[in-house]
Amino acid sequence: MKLLIVDDNADTRKLIRTVVRKCSEDIIEGRSGTEAIASYIQYKPDWVLMDIEMLGMDGLTATKMIKRDYPEAKIIMVTMHDDARWRLAAQEAGASGYVLKENLTQLPSLLLGK
Repeated sequence: MKLLIVDDNADTRKLIRTVVRKCSEDIIEGRSGTEAIASYIQYKPDWVLMDIEMLGMDGLTATKMIKRDYPEAKIIMVTMHDDARWRLAAQEAGASGYVLKENLTQLPSLLLGK
């Protein structure tokens, strides 16, 4: 499985990588929505783990753009926002899932369909 982790915080990307390491050894990282789009086009990952708030292009905008051109893309929003408004915005953008950063241990089962 090929994964793309997108978060503007290097420590958060490292933590997510640690949590999902057993799911995939093929992990690409990005720091912004713009990098997410470029990396998706280049690598066609099986899953994207996308933060919502990032410098430059945010994760919701990047998700909309990826899903517009690649409707089969599977994107899980990984965020600190535990709010119905953000969850709805993620769903409307085309996200396949929504995981709070405090619950990263949920990621492997989502990625593996368990």
